Amino acid sequence: MFCKEASSSLQTLNIAKSLGSEFTKPSTLINPLSAGHRFKVCPRPNLRGRCAITSSKLSDLTDIIVKDRFKKIEVTGTITTKETIGLSASLIGSLLVELISAETDPRTLMEKDPVTDNARSVLFDGLGEDQYKCRFFMPEDFGEVGAIRVLNLELIEIFLKEIKLELPDGPVTFTCNSWVAPMTKDPTKRTFFSNKSYLPLKTPEPLKKLRKEELETLQGKNRERAGEFEKFERVYDYDVYNDLGNPDKDPELARPIMGGLSHPYPRRCKTGRKPCRKDPSSETRKGEFYVPRDEEFTTVKGIQFTGSAVLAALPAVLPQIEAALVDPNMPFPHFKSIEDLFEEGIELPKDAGLFPVIPRLVKAAAEADDILQFESPSLLDKDRFSWIRDDEFARQTLAGLNPYCIQLVQEWPLKSKLDPAVYGDPNSLITSEIVEREIKGVMSFYEAMENRRLFMLDYHDLLLPYVNKVRELDDSTLYASRALFFLSDDSTLRPVAIELTRPQDANRPQWRQVFTPGYDATSCWLWSLAKTHAISHDAGYHQLISHWLRTHCCIEPYIIAANRQLSAMHPIYRLLHPHFRYTMEINARARQALINAGGIIESCFWSGKYSLELSSDVYDKLWRFDREGLPADLINRGLAVEDEKAEHGVRLTIPDYPFANDGLMLWDALKEWITDYVKHYYPDAEQVMLDEELQGWWSEVRNIGHGDKKNEPWWPVLKTQDDLIEVVTTIAWVASGHHAAVNFGQYGYGGYFPNRPTISRIKMPVEEPTEEELKEFYEEPEKTMLKTFPSKKQATIVMVTLDLLSAHSPDEEYLGENPEASWAHEPVIYAAYERFKGKLQYLEGVVDERNVNITLKNRAGAGVVKYELLKPISEPGVTGMGVPYSVSI
Repeated sequence: MFCKEASSSLQTLNIAKSLGSEFTKPSTLINPLSAGHRFKVCPRPNLRGRCAITSSKLSDLTDIIVKDRFKKIEVTGTITTKETIGLSASLIGSLLVELISAETDPRTLMEKDPVTDNARSVLFDGLGEDQYKCRFFMPEDFGEVGAIRVLNLELIEIFLKEIKLELPDGPVTFTCNSWVAPMTKDPTKRTFFSNKSYLPLKTPEPLKKLRKEELETLQGKNRERAGEFEKFERVYDYDVYNDLGNPDKDPELARPIMGGLSHPYPRRCKTGRKPCRKDPSSETRKGEFYVPRDEEFTTVKGIQFTGSAVLAALPAVLPQIEAALVDPNMPFPHFKSIEDLFEEGIELPKDAGLFPVIPRLVKAAAEADDILQFESPSLLDKDRFSWIRDDEFARQTLAGLNPYCIQLVQEWPLKSKLDPAVYGDPNSLITSEIVEREIKGVMSFYEAMENRRLFMLDYHDLLLPYVNKVRELDDSTLYASRALFFLSDDSTLRPVAIELTRPQDANRPQWRQVFTPGYDATSCWLWSLAKTHAISHDAGYHQLISHWLRTHCCIEPYIIAANRQLSAMHPIYRLLHPHFRYTMEINARARQALINAGGIIESCFWSGKYSLELSSDVYDKLWRFDREGLPADLINRGLAVEDEKAEHGVRLTIPDYPFANDGLMLWDALKEWITDYVKHYYPDAEQVMLDEELQGWWSEVRNIGHGDKKNEPWWPVLKTQDDLIEVVTTIAWVASGHHAAVNFGQYGYGGYFPNRPTISRIKMPVEEPTEEELKEFYEEPEKTMLKTFPSKKQATIVMVTLDLLSAHSPDEEYLGENPEASWAHEPVIYAAYERFKGKLQYLEGVVDERNVNITLKNRAGAGVVKYELLKPISEPGVTGMGVPYSVSI
């Protein structure tokens, strides 16, 4: 070996000796056996056509060439990939791996040559992971490995988990967690940076070009083909929501485009699909909905169907469930038939094939038909009659599924801001006299206003323009509604009145009526029916606005912009990345099966085909980034006031407000962690201003991702560390705490649908009734209520969907459970993370203590469902607790 390598080096020396000496412009002579060594030569030939080495004596060159070849360090590497479903480890073979130095060559001031090996060996560990072994001969002065480039030489994609190098100073791990396409699809080398984070200006010189090239790839600048994106391309770009309708299939399925002047909306991920034939402004819906490959759930052996995959399968599943129902479009005949969904279930054909898709709900029998049997939701388990009581109706505005809509009454009299010429008298029929009568002399109306004791759910002006349109849809009705509550001394709310309004139209005058808790049979039933309508409005607003719009939809532009503008080695990218995991994938599935024309939302909620149009109205009129953080949201709704002396900097208007009590603790923990993180990487405001990637990210969020609101004056500007801390904390909160609070209790509270009906199918029996309607109400009021509820088909579909959406997957990633590799790499950041983790563990204990404190009546007491939605950690399944980092279901 010695003789062979020495001979090769001497051959290079002999070539150099044979060169002439008349050169003026330097170029580079490279020893092919010695990676990284370059010698300056001049390319102008002399008369003999030879070259001359400059700036070095031949004796010095001899020493460099011969000695340098033996200054090598052997470095072994272990590459870990996850074994993908259906692929044997033996099928996964060769990877070309390059190590890139983070240091420049001091002699040439250029980047050093990469060190390369072909990783061929495959070891299967039996735990769903494959390992490759590789070996590098690295120059002694190679320096720190700043990046690794990988080329997949096989015909299948692999999920690259990590690369571990055994260096003389100790092992170094590169965390990848990325799909790598085969070179037959993507011949470019994938770049993975080390776990050390760098701001753009502090990036080592040899890595700057790779940093730029990787961002250009994600922006689509290196894309050579036109048309629909393929997953391996990893392109992040923006588009409007123009793929919800399907006019080519049916003109009735045409839908307006969400995004633009007519219907302002956040942007989604661009797919590049062809336009529809009948409406070129709409996009076709054929096949899979593109999202960049790393945004998808990891399909690995041992992991069951993810929620995303189940959502994709729902369109095929639901017709089979419908076929098993008797009279699916009819109401349930009695309440016992509703309870039978949990006790006896629905017989399904054995060949329906639903068990693999919804195993929690399908009881497979060896011989007989399968049974679709729903698990009893927590509300029903605790108190099967609580749903009909006024105290529970009020309690759920503070500790239920939608705690984001209760607001303080700050103006009186209540009055619509809509045009009375179009909609009728704007003045509410809820008067101060009604309020005083219902609070029964506890205090006067004016004392109640002065002492901040009146609250309401106000969907009046939002719904009024849609009432007549929704009433034209089949089997549906709608009112504009207000529900008024009084705050008692024990911090519980008491319902006072519900006002339902139907606006005027060309043929009829305005109709409206106020309903109050009754003390005789008829008024009690009317009050219960009025509550049913009001709660269905809240259920629809929750799903479309509190859940879909404010979390799923508004987060997607942050993700697209981050991948386009922030390098994977950027500290803010690494801070936010866990909060973005899988959101784009679940949103694409929602466009396929939930929010699309004829999808589950349109079919089962009162908003029908106007669902996304209504959410666009709310985005246009009400959504503000600066009010998406929890303290700002509470202050905006009058549920808190700023108070520097208070524990969280705000004082709650309702002291026992479980969502806010727990949420503020979580918000503070997030903000403290993010503050420590940001101030470590940005020691002064100037660093924030000079960070071109950071400024580019936030500019793109505002001007493109949320471009329909780009001119709003409330957008934060990133000038200081505090500006950045507030922006990042808000995004992290929305993705984690906000989403957990409105998502993981869906089955617990909505699984028994009389508690949260998603649609009201018939009008109140006192709104211009026929004799037959009035007679049925008086003789069989229960039948009127059952007809108001969703049909069998609607209720069953919603129950299946809520069960899926409420479930944690086995590989869920919870706040504070495990640190990201880049956080653990930096001691200061890891110490801050450990403090964050400790605060979340403390929150767990506080939640448990609060839930057994019977003085806190909104979360403890006889038959009361505990408030655990913001308890950070959970077991898999439907648990009603657990706060994942991201919107992943």
